[in-house]
Amino acid sequence: MRQAKIYYQDGLAGILVETDDGEYEFTYDKEYVKSFPERFLTFTMPVSEKKYRSNRLFPFFEGLIPEG
Repeated sequence: MRQAKIYYQDGLAGILVETDDGEYEFTYDKEYVKSFPERFLTFTMPVSEKKYRSNRLFPFFEGLIPEG
């Protein structure tokens, strides 16, 4: 399992996890949800306490990594 802390404007927004099964999960930080309920990272992942899951890296994060 690998994980990355995701920051937005110097504050922890959430945790991105790649599971041992090769799936991806993103969870907004609880304090972020309370403090910034309208400051989402992407339209497809509004601020929520629920865990977002995907069998592929979320397109928002995929667009941030370098090619090659």
